[in-house]
Amino acid sequence: MIRVQIVDDHPLVVEGLERIINDSGIARITGTACSLKECRRMLSRITPDVLLLDIGLPDGSGMDACVEILKKYPDVKILMLTSYGELNVITQSLENGALGYVLKNSTVEEIIEGICTVALGERFLCEEVDLLLRTRKDDAISLSRRERELLKLIAEGHTMNTISDMMCIGYETVKSYRKNIMTKLQVPNTAALIKYSVEKKIV
Repeated sequence: MIRVQIVDDHPLVVEGLERIINDSGIARITGTACSLKECRRMLSRITPDVLLLDIGLPDGSGMDACVEILKKYPDVKILMLTSYGELNVITQSLENGALGYVLKNSTVEEIIEGICTVALGERFLCEEVDLLLRTRKDDAISLSRRERELLKLIAEGHTMNTISDMMCIGYETVKSYRKNIMTKLQVPNTAALIKYSVEKKIV
């Protein structure tokens, strides 16, 4: 059984989480806290496998507390369970050491899956957060006009030599452009580059 502790200052939320987690048959609640002060006291008595941590707490931010908690209890897997869906809050929580992020409007199945996944040491994001981060990653891709021109010619099947002539640039410059594009798009080879660019409608 996965040992789970909850840190949340909303009694109804805690009560609901206790019920669904204890009824899951794969995890059980070993403690609850409604503040960071109580959280520290709870962790000192028994260390859980997974800590469900809210962000907005009466005496501080659960997001900021991740660093402190993991420094003292490095084996604890933190799963943020909060109503905060802002991108900067999500990314900062993950950078601070949280292994997962689940919104409170997630399904029961997602919450249980999140607990199981982070307990294994793997990252888990609920569907809404995962979509937000992936969309942000795609939007962040920035190719120059020349890079897009080159990518279009590659996708059309032209060789590097032909592209060099068509764009009136040296062969080594074409290779350099291609390498930069592959780095930006995080693809390993030309075939993957073409596939990605077509799927994402970059060309």
